[in-house]
Amino acid sequence: MPATAAASSRRPAADEHAPYYVRYIGLVPDGDIVRTLESQLPQMLALLSGVTDEQANHRYAPGKWSVKESIGHVIDAERVFSYRALVAARGDSVALPGFEQDDYVKMGAFDSRSLRSLVHELEVVRRSSIALFASMSAEAWDRRVVASGNPVTARALAWIIAGHELHHRQVLREKYLARQAS
Repeated sequence: MPATAAASSRRPAADEHAPYYVRYIGLVPDGDIVRTLESQLPQMLALLSGVTDEQANHRYAPGKWSVKESIGHVIDAERVFSYRALVAARGDSVALPGFEQDDYVKMGAFDSRSLRSLVHELEVVRRSSIALFASMSAEAWDRRVVASGNPVTARALAWIIAGHELHHRQVLREKYLARQAS
């Protein structure tokens, strides 16, 4: 196995991320994380393919995000995590701030957009993340940055992106789209 493939296939160790992210990393199957990121895209696109704009405005409970807002959140979070991975991979020592997901969703105005535009943006962002991670050297995967006050490696960020998407896809399937199908 080439060094880069070995680096992208190694599950992040506990010291490569904040304990909070175990909940996402634990959802990701073993294997090459770049291939996992690639395989997730058609699965998410298939899940959303039959959803109408009306259905995408659905909230499963008061105060919860709509389907559109959930997708917008996945897009925003992937952008933030990918940027953190870029900073780590390039060896930058700047400390990166956290981001308040609820404020980002509120300011994103996702419900005013079409589901189609959000799905397109999701696809573009994921393809960009895949290109970033596929281009990393073996050494880059191990480089760290401090984000939200915690050290994190580029490798852990790739796994966090995959696990975060899996988490939200499961929530969409179980709490939003399953109820609408019945």
